[in-house]
Amino acid sequence: MRAFAHLLDQLSLTASRNAKLTLVRDFLRETPDPERGWALAALTGELTFHVAKPAAIRKAVEARMDPALFAWSHDYVGDLAETVALVWPARPGANREPDLAEVVDALGRAARSEVQGLIEGWLDALDADGRWALLKLVTGGLRVGLSARLAKQAAAEIGDASAAEVEELWHALRPPYEDLFAWLEGRADRPTCDAPGRFRSAMLAQAIDEALDFAKLDPADYAAEWKWDGIRVQAVSEAGARRLYSRTGDDLSAAFPDVMAMLDFEGVIDGELLVMRDGAVAPFGDLQQRLNRKTVDAKLMSAYPAGIRAYDLLMEGERDLRVLPFRERRTRLETFVEAVASPLIDLSPLQPFETWDDLARLRADPPAGDPRRAEGLMLKRWDSAYQAGRFKGPWFKWKRDPHLVDAVLMYAQRGHGKRSSFYSDYTFGVWREDADGHRSLTPVGKAYFGFTDEELKRLDAFVRENTTERFGPVRAVRADRDFGLVLEVAFEGLQRSTRHKSGLAMRFPRVHRIRWDKPARDADELETLERMLTAAA
Repeated sequence: MRAFAHLLDQLSLTASRNAKLTLVRDFLRETPDPERGWALAALTGELTFHVAKPAAIRKAVEARMDPALFAWSHDYVGDLAETVALVWPARPGANREPDLAEVVDALGRAARSEVQGLIEGWLDALDADGRWALLKLVTGGLRVGLSARLAKQAAAEIGDASAAEVEELWHALRPPYEDLFAWLEGRADRPTCDAPGRFRSAMLAQAIDEALDFAKLDPADYAAEWKWDGIRVQAVSEAGARRLYSRTGDDLSAAFPDVMAMLDFEGVIDGELLVMRDGAVAPFGDLQQRLNRKTVDAKLMSAYPAGIRAYDLLMEGERDLRVLPFRERRTRLETFVEAVASPLIDLSPLQPFETWDDLARLRADPPAGDPRRAEGLMLKRWDSAYQAGRFKGPWFKWKRDPHLVDAVLMYAQRGHGKRSSFYSDYTFGVWREDADGHRSLTPVGKAYFGFTDEELKRLDAFVRENTTERFGPVRAVRADRDFGLVLEVAFEGLQRSTRHKSGLAMRFPRVHRIRWDKPARDADELETLERMLTAAA
């Protein structure tokens, strides 16, 4: 447990992607089985404990110290695991320090009534770093800035393998992955991944640099299609096994039984999952009504009918098409979709163009209908094979320019991990005029990235110096006509929302610029956002 705690601590304090990769790779090389396998499962989100809830942790700490003092401490720190790790009144020598495998095994077998006692015993035996790692593990909220794909890449680098190879095997493996490590270290043959219904690692696109890339690229070498505003999926139907995967390999099948029922073919389609009504693409917010659900009923499926817009064909029957050039795969895809003849599976049309200027005009002013729902354009080399991962050159994404509005900071909340000491999550609003002509701010969104560490320090100081009220870990910040901090907020789109007081919700909001120079009274009006929404519709 101590080595795992040290790894999490280093990861939380490391910003560099390559440095994180090195930390995990070295940990996996130096740590024995099964400890490293359980650590890898935790880092990739494959380890969950259904009997362990935050309430059990709160009960444990409130049995050892004054509940009011703990509540004040939690309010100040902002993170449950970090607070408990720091304030826990341990009983040194009371227990032996557990290893990671022991914790996993015990929680896997424990009844809910036994969890609090287990946690108390382990917290007594661990130091502050160990307590923090244990509680992060138990609650499933590691938040150390490491993606599952990067963790798999670190595992691959133990041996002479690629992240794509590990991802292809992943759904055939089970923690603590002893067969995976045996293969990577040359002690056993490669595990089999030939089970029907498996996931194939997705090919990803690079963001295009308009100033540099277009000057070097020949438009005749590329096909263009819309980048639809849904989620990338892989629809697999092999030997009776049907699966719907996200681009990272998460199984979405249970949430989309209507789509699963239409996978009446032998092959693998790469496409976009969308809500579609009468063949037209609905807003992304409609798709969100069905994501992350374990089950759905007929009413929900009828209200939000989902389908797949096909981009590519990876398998046709038993033949792997990924080695073929995109031009040939595309031709086969067109024939394949026509033969499937499903109302829930259609083809993403290619967009003809001759010059990059032609494409720029199309991107800036899409025709009416579905293209207005697109995030931008995809460019794919006609001769490109389907390669797992992200490579410079074969595929590019050219997203549409984000929308920008000036909003006023209204509330701030403490962050997590290395940001737990800073107010880093910001709720912002725009001006709204009532029937009497009175102007007030109404919240329209929340953002927690888009600024540098130095800017975060200035924002945190502003929040602390201008707090008007406190609500647990949240602070209300002074914001009125004559005083307030204006944030220039970028976002990808708008949709109607009954959950928000303004009646609107932003897609992917982030801080684009901090307008220290702009008076709060000059921030945008809600009418501005309403016009944007009307124009998009």
